[in-house]
Amino acid sequence: MADSKLVMEVLKRIGEKIEEKKEYLTELDQPIGDSDHGINLARGFGEVEKKLPTLEEKDLGTIMKTVGMTLVSTVGGASGPLYGSAFMKIGMAWGGKMEISMEEILAGMDVAVEAVKQRGKSTVEEATMLDAMVPALNAMRTAAEEGLEKKEVLEAGCRASWAGAEHTKDLVATKGRASYVGERGLGHQDPGATSFSFMLEMVKDSL
Repeated sequence: MADSKLVMEVLKRIGEKIEEKKEYLTELDQPIGDSDHGINLARGFGEVEKKLPTLEEKDLGTIMKTVGMTLVSTVGGASGPLYGSAFMKIGMAWGGKMEISMEEILAGMDVAVEAVKQRGKSTVEEATMLDAMVPALNAMRTAAEEGLEKKEVLEAGCRASWAGAEHTKDLVATKGRASYVGERGLGHQDPGATSFSFMLEMVKDSL
């Protein structure tokens, strides 16, 4: 089970990881986007961290909705609305809960994927963060159904997520700013798929 204290620890670690990797994420964005993915995301999670002390007694739904709204209002570009929508949908799924099981974590990921699909009007194989999110969710589902431990479920998700991020180098983007460069984007890893993979890694390390 994960409770609000642990979830807030995960969010703090995600913020630290994005801050640490912001220049790398921005470099990934340069050939195919607005050259700001890492900078924008780090700013958003910096604002999230400022709000965490006010959320200590809150339920998980409130925490995740607050994260989502903060990201929407502080992160520019496409990633703010996409990540913001994902966190807000997780917040709705976890409304009123003070702790969650692995099944509820997977249900949260499920609604996050749907939120990104709807908001970005995109699906897999279009060189977006979905190319990391969907394989990660599928791998975690399979591992959980096989009765594996929480750590192994999360490890399976991380492996699939990084493989998916790597695979975006072979895809021609049809959505977002990356679609403007067409086939010139081949060979470039999607920054959103990469930032999601870093986030999932922090979930694994914390849980």
